[in-house]
Amino acid sequence: MAIVRRMILPRVWFEREPVAPYRQHVLEQVTTLGPASATPDDPFSALPEAQGIVAGALEYTGEVMDRGPEVLVIGRTGIGVDSVDLEAATERGIAVCNAPNAPTISTAEHAVMLILAAAKRLERAQAGLRQGATDLYDVHHGIELAGKRLALVGYGRIARRVGRVASALDMSVATYDPYVAETPDAVEAADSMELLVADADVISVHVPLTAETAGLFGDDFYSWCKRGVVFVNTARGGLVDQDALMRALDAGIVGAAGLDVTDPEPLPPGHPLLLRDDVVVTPHVATATDLGRVKNFEGGYLQVLDVLAGRRPAHIVNPEVWPAVLTRLERAG
Repeated sequence: MAIVRRMILPRVWFEREPVAPYRQHVLEQVTTLGPASATPDDPFSALPEAQGIVAGALEYTGEVMDRGPEVLVIGRTGIGVDSVDLEAATERGIAVCNAPNAPTISTAEHAVMLILAAAKRLERAQAGLRQGATDLYDVHHGIELAGKRLALVGYGRIARRVGRVASALDMSVATYDPYVAETPDAVEAADSMELLVADADVISVHVPLTAETAGLFGDDFYSWCKRGVVFVNTARGGLVDQDALMRALDAGIVGAAGLDVTDPEPLPPGHPLLLRDDVVVTPHVATATDLGRVKNFEGGYLQVLDVLAGRRPAHIVNPEVWPAVLTRLERAG
């Protein structure tokens, strides 16, 4: 009689359900854990069995990681890793990966949408209609963007795409990013943040959230801006001091704002930012598009599979941990 051997599949915990194009593939490639087992009180209930994590928006602290002693890799479905304690992961021999290319197109398109919506005062015009106003033309004051100046704070993948679209709208584009050595000829590189925003008509934020950048956009920042600037943030809510933003809006320094990210997320009903007609707020959905969802999921999931197969992933955020990961894999057999 032939002996049939069952393949032992890696055990992967999913914070969210796999997106549709990958559901069958996931079932074939791994033993799926969560999120069905999660409860509001304990979203991490299945972690003790997991070897890999496909992570979304939850916080992954050292305490959470300790609940999964066999976890070898955390794959973030997106570019930001501020929700993962990298030091704790490295100490525990856990590789952390992200998907830096996945959100580029959808997030850049969303940023451009918010720039246009804020510049054209979309929220205010809609509010007037809802209130039954009739003579809206005389009180509407949008901005024609051609010839205006866009300031990109940070010049990574998303910012560069936003800049190309702005150039197509005949805007001039400038950036400040101390980590970028060169910019295209069409993009001016400012010597400081203060000089970047001093004459900007529109500011779009594209920097990661770190201990150094938390609350970066506060009262001092808005004091550098010229009156009536449009401010857009699709990066992280914690970058912005929201009280300072509201003060700048009240003072007319910021003419209008577009936010896809806030602190907290989502904003609770009745939050002052949601009650303003000079602010457009979306609930961190820039990458929640048909292709954005797939790219984000794929970016995290496939790297988890790579690590569990002993292959170095393309986008490991803590590369110094890789020898320890391989040692743990060997011990696990």
